[in-house]
Amino acid sequence: MPDALVLSAIENWGPRFVTNGVDIADFNRLTSSIERWSDWCKTWSKAGNEHRLLGEEALASGEHLSAGAHLAQAAVYYHFAKFLFVDYPDEMRTAHSLAVECLDKALPYLQPAGERVAIAFENTSLAGILRRPRSSTQVPAVVVLIPGLDSTKEEFRSTEQLFLDRGLATLSIDGPGQGEAEYQLGARGDWEGVGAAILAFIDTRSDLDASRVGVWGVSLGGYYAPRMVSGNPRYRACTALSGPFHLGDDFDHLPELTKRAFMARTKSASIKEARECAETFSLREAASSIRCPLQIIFGAQDRLFSTEGAYQLRRSVSGPVELIMLEQGNHGCSNLSYRHRYLTADWMRAQLA
Repeated sequence: MPDALVLSAIENWGPRFVTNGVDIADFNRLTSSIERWSDWCKTWSKAGNEHRLLGEEALASGEHLSAGAHLAQAAVYYHFAKFLFVDYPDEMRTAHSLAVECLDKALPYLQPAGERVAIAFENTSLAGILRRPRSSTQVPAVVVLIPGLDSTKEEFRSTEQLFLDRGLATLSIDGPGQGEAEYQLGARGDWEGVGAAILAFIDTRSDLDASRVGVWGVSLGGYYAPRMVSGNPRYRACTALSGPFHLGDDFDHLPELTKRAFMARTKSASIKEARECAETFSLREAASSIRCPLQIIFGAQDRLFSTEGAYQLRRSVSGPVELIMLEQGNHGCSNLSYRHRYLTADWMRAQLA
């Protein structure tokens, strides 16, 4: 019988794994074999090794298209090996390094190809993946993709493709407390500065239309995204998928794995300190400054964040807003991906036209 933490990971995030690149047969096989949370990372890393080997064999044979697919999939497996494994930092970091390495190797062979970029921020830089649509006849608009507490840029291939297929470039980033930045920078509630740094980077690219920039964020990224656009009127559109309005209101009800991850990624010394930090993750003051079109997607069956937060955000903004509440949707609405992912991609394309 799996322990409580393993069951929590499966029950809260299962559909997300498959939506974002894990083969359903692998998901069933791997999760059914894990009984202790301490075995989670090594089990998923072993599966990541299998996909990485396939990618390396394809690369050696000159089958670049297959190599890109295998290596990008391996990156997702390594990512899910580490995504909430904060109680075992050395093992987590090893898996994370493999995720980054595999995706970096895959980038030249993706369709369209990707480019690893660095975004200057404070005294360091934020890692990002930039991809441009192949069929673009003009300098494309760009959608910035923002991960959540336990997601990273390595998880976003299927989401990027939605926008790329519609002629939009994508820029997936690891912000403070996320992915490659989580070791130097703690997660923070004020993302206006992050948003300004991203725009400054886009301004340096002649192959992107800096006058047409949208933002998409999921989970805690669904909080970061509206917080970003509240601080800069240059952002043209924002999609907030399953984000909190005021994290302090939801903190006590979060799954244990999520509380531990928040403590680690905010560099808090205790759950009590993390609880206090959660109070600073708030849109109460910032929401009224949001004037660009805002699309809110939320699942009524979300186990992490309250539906009331979605309604509060809708009531609080100053610009055009629509709320799509999916009655059977889970956190991230990944169990109903067909109900919102294409809709969001079409909406974003229209806003950035």
